[in-house]
Amino acid sequence: MTRPGLVFDIDRSRRRAIADQIAGSIRAAIGDGRLPDGARLPSWVDLAAQLGVARGTVRRAYEILADEQLVIASGASGTLVAPSRAAERPAASRPAVEALPDPMPGMTPAYEAPSLPFQNGVPAQEAYPVKVWARLLGRAARARSFESTVQPDPRGDPGLRAQIAAHLAVARGIACAPDQVVVTTGFRAGLTLAIAARARPGAEALVEDPGFPVIRRSLEWQGLRPVASPVDAEGLDVARAVARAPEAALAVVSACQHAPLGSALSPARRRALLDWADRTGAWIIEDDFLAELQLDGRATPALAAEDARGSVIHLGTFAKTLGQMIGLGFVVSPLSIAPRMAEVAAHILPAPCPVAQRGLMHFLEEGHYLRHLRRTKALYAERRGRLLAALAGAGIEAAPSGPAALVWLRADVDDRAFQQEAWSRGIAPGPVSSWFVDPALRRPGTLICATNFDARAEAVALPRLLDLLARHLD
Repeated sequence: MTRPGLVFDIDRSRRRAIADQIAGSIRAAIGDGRLPDGARLPSWVDLAAQLGVARGTVRRAYEILADEQLVIASGASGTLVAPSRAAERPAASRPAVEALPDPMPGMTPAYEAPSLPFQNGVPAQEAYPVKVWARLLGRAARARSFESTVQPDPRGDPGLRAQIAAHLAVARGIACAPDQVVVTTGFRAGLTLAIAARARPGAEALVEDPGFPVIRRSLEWQGLRPVASPVDAEGLDVARAVARAPEAALAVVSACQHAPLGSALSPARRRALLDWADRTGAWIIEDDFLAELQLDGRATPALAAEDARGSVIHLGTFAKTLGQMIGLGFVVSPLSIAPRMAEVAAHILPAPCPVAQRGLMHFLEEGHYLRHLRRTKALYAERRGRLLAALAGAGIEAAPSGPAALVWLRADVDDRAFQQEAWSRGIAPGPVSSWFVDPALRRPGTLICATNFDARAEAVALPRLLDLLARHLD
């Protein structure tokens, strides 16, 4: 196939040589930016076959471009677009592409940027079982290579779904069959699936305040109206939430470990929420993305484990425990809507990588995941303890929030500006104000993650953090 944006209009009836026509098409693509610096052109053989011309014709076209210093031959790498001579190239006729929006303002310094100390969502790299994962992934790749023509199950690899169901029974108290599990590419994909399968456009949805901004935006983009209600030490205030939106068709809650406050839904409020769903026919989407990193005592069972009537759709991800690069999560739905979830998944969800799915299946099956969780939780508890002790030693009040510490800043501080200054110092704690909806509840704060708080971060990054905090506290 030709490169994206590289279009050839070969007219054999024209007096202009075909080699010149080919060179002209490539020249135009380089000039208007469709072929950026360093882009590799098709080989003579490939392009000649695609265009139905002789190899020598393509070779002559490339020679013309090389004479103009627009392309360079680079041995085994092929023919590449030469480094830019911007002043000599015609201006692009297309409007400039706008910068990508920030889906979570202030949470990360930039797309694809290296992680920084105290950055949220970054697992401890040195704790990652690289050798084991590489071995299992290699085994999976060799096995899957013989199945490449098989249409995959839209719910995900059957073996992985069985292992996820078995793991959830032990770790989260959820009794489910593999047919209730849909493997996704992560939390966002699972949320999209759950909303699309059960929500009505225009309906109201109960959400937490503060709460994960991505959840509110996802609901809005799928035509729902999020109604935010306060979270306190007992989790979402269910009575106030229902009073604000008595006709709500959906609720999205983090019942076991709220972010950024760290609280869990109390037993009384868990019962109230389940009773509301049963009474009204509404659905509950349980955001369980931090539950397996509960560092204080025994993990609270999932809300879905108490759902006797089938109202809870459970969302999980491996991103927090194994990292974003795994690219896998899951949805567990009640039996009554499992066929509907599979149908919707088949139509709207991108299929997760089959090799990664099979590798994770082996990882769970052989007990590596539970061992990794035990080691990781012990490491994170130790690191969070050192971070909290360091903050307390500096006279800074902080509260544990999962694997992080939450610090409230002075009322007049812009925590987004605080983050910008932190990034300039090579550290990346996250802002808290963007998680709030109600201006009356909004407070400036910073969430300081301890997962990558290693010895180097303690020696180099901690003094920078303490100095920065000291200037933004009462």
